[in-house]
Amino acid sequence: MFNELLWIIFAIVNFTLLLTVYRLFGKNGLFVWIGMATVVANIQVVKTVELFGLTATLGNIIYGTAFLATDILNEKYGKDSAKKAVWLGFSALIAMTIMMQISLRFIPAESDIAQSALETLFGIVPQIAIGSLLAYIISQYFDVWLYAFLKKIFPKDKHLWIRNNGSTMISQLLDTAVFCGIAFYGLYPFGVWIEIFWTTYFIKFLVSLLDTPFLYAAKSFRLKE
Repeated sequence: MFNELLWIIFAIVNFTLLLTVYRLFGKNGLFVWIGMATVVANIQVVKTVELFGLTATLGNIIYGTAFLATDILNEKYGKDSAKKAVWLGFSALIAMTIMMQISLRFIPAESDIAQSALETLFGIVPQIAIGSLLAYIISQYFDVWLYAFLKKIFPKDKHLWIRNNGSTMISQLLDTAVFCGIAFYGLYPFGVWIEIFWTTYFIKFLVSLLDTPFLYAAKSFRLKE
């Protein structure tokens, strides 16, 4: 149970740090967080751990904070601000991918100790890179649209959990389908692919449940922008 307990603590730390950044820096803090979260998530995703009897990646938590950040922006500043944040995160991910691919092409010095580690982290297969980029932009844009749509249907503050959970859980399902459909196409038998798909989404589903109290906390902040 060590990994499971640490995972829950890790999730709380991630969401608390997001709220702290928002509290200190307001809307601009959320923009910066989304750019950072998309980059860090694609680094953490390399590491796999055993959670709840499943093999999962660590990147799902901080990736989930990006959805929370866009939901906060959508709730408090409107759909246009959330869309802007989505494109900021997408641009940061592309820039990081390009810069690190070029960095790996440099011939390392004989005394270098980092090349192999960097190749492990950033020597991505093009198929996985494309899947990651498309999954991000499609699911995040859908999340922004769905949150705004649900806000029209359930406009009251007591329905905040419906807007948050509904948009994030469905968007994360779409994200998982797009990523697994592209990144793992043709690599595994269909039965194995289905197992990877559902185990990945299960972890993202748990993250979506955990972020709800933090959205309520962010909603209560009264900040000068």
